[in-house]
Amino acid sequence: MLKSARKQEKDPEGRMPLAEHLRELRNRLVKSLLAIVVTTIVAAFFYKDIIEFFTNPILQAVGCDHSFAELAKNTTEAKCARIVQNGLLSPFTLALTVSLSSGVVLASPIWLYQLWAFVAPGLHRHERKYAYAFVGAGFPLFVTGAYFAYWSLPKMASVMLEFAIIGSDNQLPLDDLLQLIMRMIVVFGLSFELPLLLVMLNFSGVLSGKKMAGWWRGMIMGITLFAAIATPSTDPISMLALAGPIWILYFGATGIALLNDRRRARREAEGPADDEASDLDLTPDDIGEVETVSAAKALPEQASTERVNGYDDVT
Repeated sequence: MLKSARKQEKDPEGRMPLAEHLRELRNRLVKSLLAIVVTTIVAAFFYKDIIEFFTNPILQAVGCDHSFAELAKNTTEAKCARIVQNGLLSPFTLALTVSLSSGVVLASPIWLYQLWAFVAPGLHRHERKYAYAFVGAGFPLFVTGAYFAYWSLPKMASVMLEFAIIGSDNQLPLDDLLQLIMRMIVVFGLSFELPLLLVMLNFSGVLSGKKMAGWWRGMIMGITLFAAIATPSTDPISMLALAGPIWILYFGATGIALLNDRRRARREAEGPADDEASDLDLTPDDIGEVETVSAAKALPEQASTERVNGYDDVT
């Protein structure tokens, strides 16, 4: 009974032996893998719908009236693209890839929670607060960037197809097209995390809002160059679709950093609160002089030298 009760007791600071850490890591990895396997099996029944969700907007934008399920050759002279799959095993491997990728994404709330539950006991309270804020703001920003990528991809495809010869049939390998779509979604989503990173650096005291405001020319140029390189097409629409929102988010992050710096300066000017201890000045008055405390000063002065029952006043 005592042994089982000790096992149930947990250190409030999250400390445990190495064997317990490894056992907990194993259990959380197993739970994460089971969640990914289950969601992958479910996504395998809908992998065609998932492919159509990403490819149909592009096919409609490049002049094809048919959907992915109706791949018919275009008989007009208009510029059109057609999705193809090369090889006998290509449909099967593509189905596995799409199902596994969808399973990882759909199971992300579970394996992210398992990761957080493993790391959180070792964090301090203020570190947990920053982690909650980062996740709470980072997830919507990533989803917004992914939506911009999904919205701009059909426009990129129509511009890129303008370079094709009239009457030619542009064939798009399905695996390459899906890789392009996924890469664009990840690039747009991570790009929208830049302002959040700047705000976190400001709140941690590494970067000041005044310095961020002084970087605005270089940041606009750098964001524009990054958008021109990250987007596969050369049209200004797709480039502005990535650069414009990041400009707005950057200036918003700069405003938040300036307000935080002003609040921090006002708090330092007011001094510590009533329930906070002020800083102690431990600097000696005369460097090199060390006060020596004698045994006589360290002990209280005795009233008399007489001993009572064998003891003096000190003892």
